[in-house]
Amino acid sequence: MSRRSKPKYFPPRPRRKTGSGRFFWLVLLVLAAVAVALWFWWPRSPAPAPVQPQPQPQPLPPLATNLVTRYVPPAPVLRPLGPISPIPPRLLLPMTPTVPLTALPTNEPVKGSKSQPLPVITPSADGFPRPVSNPFEAQVALARLAISSGSIDGAMGSQTHEALREFQVQKHLPATGKLDAATRAVLMLDAPALTSYTVTDSDLARLQPIGKTWLEKSQQSALEFETELELVAEYSHANPALIRKLNPRVDWANLAPGAVLQIPDVQYPDPEDKAALVIIHLSGKYLEAFDESSNLLAHFPCSIAAHVEKRPVGLLHVIVIAPNPNYTFDPAVFPESPEAQKLGRKLILPAGPNNPVGVAWMGLDRPGYGMHGTPAPEQVGRTESHGCFRLANWDAAYMVKLVWIGMPVNVVP
Repeated sequence: MSRRSKPKYFPPRPRRKTGSGRFFWLVLLVLAAVAVALWFWWPRSPAPAPVQPQPQPQPLPPLATNLVTRYVPPAPVLRPLGPISPIPPRLLLPMTPTVPLTALPTNEPVKGSKSQPLPVITPSADGFPRPVSNPFEAQVALARLAISSGSIDGAMGSQTHEALREFQVQKHLPATGKLDAATRAVLMLDAPALTSYTVTDSDLARLQPIGKTWLEKSQQSALEFETELELVAEYSHANPALIRKLNPRVDWANLAPGAVLQIPDVQYPDPEDKAALVIIHLSGKYLEAFDESSNLLAHFPCSIAAHVEKRPVGLLHVIVIAPNPNYTFDPAVFPESPEAQKLGRKLILPAGPNNPVGVAWMGLDRPGYGMHGTPAPEQVGRTESHGCFRLANWDAAYMVKLVWIGMPVNVVP
């Protein structure tokens, strides 16, 4: 065989191992499946909430410019009083631990407190001070604290219940409004409830009859007391009917100088400072004055407007103070009076306790509204007015000592 025809030698090719390659791809596929499963199953942290833009503070409205004196009252600390919410009717008085009835009087401090020991009440030789024993003595004792129950009459009426309730709140007793044993133990009479009053020539000289019509009243020199009974009753903060009962043998039509009468002995405490705030409670028909520390300075019954739409609710301010004022009679304010409509013009009535606004006027920054006295103090809190807040003359005179121009007056339902 020739060299050209000799077949060439080709080594055999190695055979491809197809089984191991398939296994590799199978493992890779399984790993991929596991990774996908873990991706969906593994718990992930929630996405953070988007940041909300903060509201920008709005500028405060400018103060009203129609007030005589601008005044921003301090924010009082208020306490709720039952169903009158959401407007709290009373200020929070400084709290002291409640003392149990069995511990009064005592010189020991209340356990677990840092309060000072209570003073021992030692009666004097005449038996005072002592707890009150009846509604009349309670009314006198309360009035000596400037907590008035209205004209003193010795009866447990609605105004006496309200005065007792306020005293109980002050002393941290259950506010029952009743003359219960716990209240009797704390409400002390520091002197006899009655005193003597001697009728003088000056008393009788100031008496004069009051005209029956608006025109007749405007023509008088003053609107003074008509009778000695009226004068003495107002002087002693009492109802004329009570004065008659205390003096059953007195001939009131023929009273002479030197006559001695029995009357309640009531004098309000001299105020040490002006009030910081007055709150008028429409539902209870009373007002209260507080100092800067929220301590009660006075609690007085008052009459309110007969019509709801004439009862201003909200913050007012005192803009004028007029002791012993005259009175401008405006027929438009008395549409129910035939005489007023017939007159058709304004009249100026002179000053005096029988003036329509009594012995004091404290005007508010709402036209036609104010706190004032009245010629019929025994009707305060029982009858209604044309819109103002009517007080007994002795209470209105005391309020003149407490109020000031710009003082806030908060009227609540």
